[in-house]
Amino acid sequence: MILQMKIGSLEFVAVILLVFLCIPNGVFGIRFVIDREECFSHDVKYEGDTVHVSFVVIKSDSSWHNSHEGVDLVVKGPSGDQIQDYRDKISEKFEFVAHKKGVHRFCFSNKSPYYETVDFDVHESHFTYYDQHAKDEHFNPLLEQISKLEEALYNIQFEQHWLEAQTERQAIVNEVMSRRAVHKAFYESAALIGASVLQVYLLRRLFERKLGMSRV
Repeated sequence: MILQMKIGSLEFVAVILLVFLCIPNGVFGIRFVIDREECFSHDVKYEGDTVHVSFVVIKSDSSWHNSHEGVDLVVKGPSGDQIQDYRDKISEKFEFVAHKKGVHRFCFSNKSPYYETVDFDVHESHFTYYDQHAKDEHFNPLLEQISKLEEALYNIQFEQHWLEAQTERQAIVNEVMSRRAVHKAFYESAALIGASVLQVYLLRRLFERKLGMSRV
């Protein structure tokens, strides 16, 4: 019984250590406004790490829908080789394995004539002692579960950004519709007042003519 308790305690300590070891070793997040092109760099420390990327176009300065909505993203490795290429995307989430350590570049381009606000996140996952424990059948399930937990947490973060983007987009649409409704109500009121004034004027002229004819 004591031996089992000791083994259980060791496994618990191992889980805690693995949780700390598999915390994303590099996390980068930024919100920026793009005119034509913006590039960012992220230094991947270890070869073979998994790099997770997500971006969401939060809003556009244009109040009207345009055919070039969205941005392009090109990801390049340290040697300049192209890793990913996305075109006209409002939101995207993907991952890739870094075959070389070093600086990776993420270049956004905007073909729209309007400024776009983009939320951009990058993080890399690295297991410090993964190679040492790769053959340990007790650690493999733990590493797998921790990877799934990390991915689930990142998915939640991405969904939050996506919901925020949708909320802000809807707010823009609502603002435009409210402005149009106010303008429409103003024009309708002005037209109604104009028609009333014209009607009063015509009735007055009609009564004046009848009064003049009765005097004659």
